[in-house]
Amino acid sequence: MGFVGIIIVLACVFGGYLGAGGHLPVLVQPFEVLIIGGAALGGFVIANSMTTIKMVFKMVIQALVGKGPTKKDYLELLQILFQLFQIFRKDGPQAVEKHIEEPHSSEIFKAYPNFLKNHHAVDFLCDTMKITLSADLTQYDVDDLLDQDIKVIHEEEHKAAHAVEKVADSLPGLGIVAAVLGVVHTMEYLTAGVETIGGMVAAALVGTFMGVLFCYGFIGPISTKMASDIEEAGRYLLVIKAALVSLQRGAPPLVCVEFARRSIYPSERPTFEEMDQATKDAKKAA
Repeated sequence: MGFVGIIIVLACVFGGYLGAGGHLPVLVQPFEVLIIGGAALGGFVIANSMTTIKMVFKMVIQALVGKGPTKKDYLELLQILFQLFQIFRKDGPQAVEKHIEEPHSSEIFKAYPNFLKNHHAVDFLCDTMKITLSADLTQYDVDDLLDQDIKVIHEEEHKAAHAVEKVADSLPGLGIVAAVLGVVHTMEYLTAGVETIGGMVAAALVGTFMGVLFCYGFIGPISTKMASDIEEAGRYLLVIKAALVSLQRGAPPLVCVEFARRSIYPSERPTFEEMDQATKDAKKAA
């Protein structure tokens, strides 16, 4: 929905301007955009590491074109968890080990390509099962371990969202910088006549307009969407965590996935009947 929002902003702002009798050519000031955009980009590069910069570009694209986990995604996750836990309970650790050691070669994981593309989730699930199979951990150890993992992932991603937020906060000020430079340039033409001076002052004011519009119309909302995406991705991991901790307590597979289901927001949560049917389908697939 990101691009839909951008179109709405552009249509309303410039449509309203045209409706009030404004002229678009006055707003076409590429050098004002160069000053604002270049200064914002330069400050962004100064303030952040290359790792954060790469993550920002990746997350911005995700914020504009991606979407969070749907009910279908959660239902598939419950099926994966149920299948793995069933194998673990019936055939023992050795039987499930081949799936978690090479998830991309596992028939279980390959049946759910959307989950397999989520590298965070795959590592989160498989690495945790590896350590629980190879070490004597209590349910509290697993709980703490997964909390720590989610916290670190969140911190790194929030750093990227915070970097974009800082850029948004700087844009109105950089718009003023562009406007001041435009006024300074206008001072050289004080004897050129009212029309010339008026046009140059208008061009200078476009800098302030662009800075505020970019901040509140585009970059600020993108940083907010990035933060929302982080929370949705974190919720997905918390669902996996609920199942894994329940498994470590010795709960049967169906109870484990029920704990996981109850961790999903109601807006995306499958019903018990849907989960029950999904687990039956998973049994048939196995």
